[in-house]
Amino acid sequence: MEINERIELAETLPADFYKNDTIFEELKESVFIKSWQWIGDISLLPFKTNVYPFTLLEGYLNEPLLLTKDTNDNLNCLLNVCTHRANLVIDDPGKYRSLTCSYHGRSFGLDGKFSRMPGFEKAENFPRPCDDLKKFDLNRFGPHLFVGLEPNFDIQKVFDIMEERIGFLPMDQFKPDATRNKDYLVNCHWALYCDNYLEGFHIPFVHEDLNQVLDFGTYENLVYDHVTLQVGYAKDGEEHFDLPAGHIDDGKQVAAYYYWIFPNMMFNFYPWGLSLNIVKPISKNRTKVSFITYVYDETKIEHGAGAVLDKVEREDEFVVESVQKGLQSRYYHSGRFSPTMEQGVYYFHKLLANSLKANK
Repeated sequence: MEINERIELAETLPADFYKNDTIFEELKESVFIKSWQWIGDISLLPFKTNVYPFTLLEGYLNEPLLLTKDTNDNLNCLLNVCTHRANLVIDDPGKYRSLTCSYHGRSFGLDGKFSRMPGFEKAENFPRPCDDLKKFDLNRFGPHLFVGLEPNFDIQKVFDIMEERIGFLPMDQFKPDATRNKDYLVNCHWALYCDNYLEGFHIPFVHEDLNQVLDFGTYENLVYDHVTLQVGYAKDGEEHFDLPAGHIDDGKQVAAYYYWIFPNMMFNFYPWGLSLNIVKPISKNRTKVSFITYVYDETKIEHGAGAVLDKVEREDEFVVESVQKGLQSRYYHSGRFSPTMEQGVYYFHKLLANSLKANK
């Protein structure tokens, strides 16, 4: 799983990476546990003392978590597992004065601190810090919430990089549009789906409609620490951002900013708003991709690079499912990277290889 330090000489991850059951399981601990994950937005907790239980990456990580907002509007992300006998503490979202386990009555504050427990009056050295609900790192970008179980990078630095270009957008005014949300089941390895997203190399060959509105000759790939950016520029007459004076891309016709955050999150900003894509592993041959939509200017949603997202997704599915089949060949081992068009894929493969190595 070594990736050469020079893209000009490097080979892609071997086919076995996508086919091996052991590696698929190892990625839970080496990559996903140490990453940040988008868990929703602040609308999940509209009022003080609101509580929202959920499962992080259900079907893969399966971590039962709990979002809470206390009386001072502080947000917490807690393990939704009672420290007594591992019962789930909260089953349903709602307003709660405290978090009380329905199994034996152990109670916690909305910050996860142990409160009381009947029948433990004679217990010695009790309570201890481990009797509190485990608290996880919670970070926020605009209205969006991210949790890190054991993160090994600073996501605020990622947000700062994104802010440089999309900071002029009033994300707090973006409206979630559940009618446009959609889950896609794709018959491929989750990393293969990310491989495809991380390069625009395939656009002229796979996405005819998208290629009609993007100026492929000026397409940019930028790589940062745990985040990449692809900038799609509009052809003359096509929809593009109205960038403020002094913006880093002032004077350019930007049709879309495509951000990928390691390992499985895509933030696609268009003049009409945001299409957020979360790639969720199911098995080494199957992936669920959730498209979540936030609309800013509905008058622009049928124009430009963000106009035919479902069609583009279907085209991507066809390609990655075809690659998934090709990877099963006993005669294919690995490929090479385009030094000019596949910097994002190369960086992704380096991060994956290094993560697996570090976890040994």
